[in-house]
Amino acid sequence: MNIEVFRDYCLSKKGVTEEFPFDESTLVFKVMGKMFALTGLERIPFSINLKCDPDRAVELREYHPEITPGYHMNKKHWNTVNVSESLPTNMILELIDHSYDLVVSSLTKKVKQELENL
Repeated sequence: MNIEVFRDYCLSKKGVTEEFPFDESTLVFKVMGKMFALTGLERIPFSINLKCDPDRAVELREYHPEITPGYHMNKKHWNTVNVSESLPTNMILELIDHSYDLVVSSLTKKVKQELENL
């Protein structure tokens, strides 16, 4: 996976916007104003920060050396996924889906309804 595929996949999800709220090199994806994915455009190798269920985050880190506690994030709720050939693209896409779904599930009833109506 490369950054273009990552960007296109995130933007294909309902209610998603892309922003640069921190600086000109940190690309952030939000669903209904809540962050679910980000990446540093200048980071090499390419990596992605994704929200994750805390129990699952620990399990993923134990089995995949490419997945570490979230860089500059709450380490309990965020993982950094170092994108490499050893992680299958479908797994990375599933982790993006998981992050998106976690954020959507935490939205208020009103905001969830707004998302449904998009």
